[in-house]
Amino acid sequence: MLTLRRYGDPTLPALVLLHGFLGNKDDWRGIAPQLSEHFYCICLDLPGHGDSTQQTIPTPGFDACVDLILASLDDEGVEQFHLHGYSLGGRIALHIADKLQQDNSPRLLSLSLESCHPGLTDPEQIKQRQHNDDVWADKLITLALEDFLRHWYQQSVFAELSDFERLRLIQNRSRNKPMSLYNCYRATSLALQTSLWQLPSSLSIPCHYYLGNEDKKFLSLGEKWQKLSQLQLHRFDHAGHNVHLAQPQAFIHSFIRNTLGQHK
Repeated sequence: MLTLRRYGDPTLPALVLLHGFLGNKDDWRGIAPQLSEHFYCICLDLPGHGDSTQQTIPTPGFDACVDLILASLDDEGVEQFHLHGYSLGGRIALHIADKLQQDNSPRLLSLSLESCHPGLTDPEQIKQRQHNDDVWADKLITLALEDFLRHWYQQSVFAELSDFERLRLIQNRSRNKPMSLYNCYRATSLALQTSLWQLPSSLSIPCHYYLGNEDKKFLSLGEKWQKLSQLQLHRFDHAGHNVHLAQPQAFIHSFIRNTLGQHK
């Protein structure tokens, strides 16, 4: 089973929160206490992260990751739940929604995504992404972890971070285990991900996508995705890739309104 942290009253609607690559269940501690006034929050450590470092998955690993998450929720006695995933967690959340739809399961109450990719469709882009991920994976196990993190957070998608924010992330992420991260990174490469651009259109539940206006790459992707599906886009000023970290109060207010407003 995956390790997890709970917030709130178990009689409230369950909300499962999935962090991004390099993160862990404590990434939600800034917003989970307030969210727990309305939800029973369950924050999971993805395989290779946090206290789930002993959990390895095959490559490709999306199906195995989905099975681990659902089994962990079964172990907690959680039947129906809302689901929110950030970045890598969002990509895995898409696969959870796809799996439950294929099984005709009523477990998923709503799907919320934050700065995540629905999957590559162009063979050349897939080939290039595989090459890029090979390079990053090699750096992950050959460089000192802090050196890897310095390179990682210099990527354009993190351009909005201040020097202080970047340093704080590097310090927080330095407790990770490189080989455990390596396994998850390889197994959940975007190059191996199912293309799920059309999934929101086929779901009978609300689907929300949260984006920062300073994250130009994902803002463009989100606008394109909205035109192709029934995804509801929510944009935030003064935020980049990680909306819930940059604008926690605005995110909490929007999330509660969007999620519970359609389920009361």
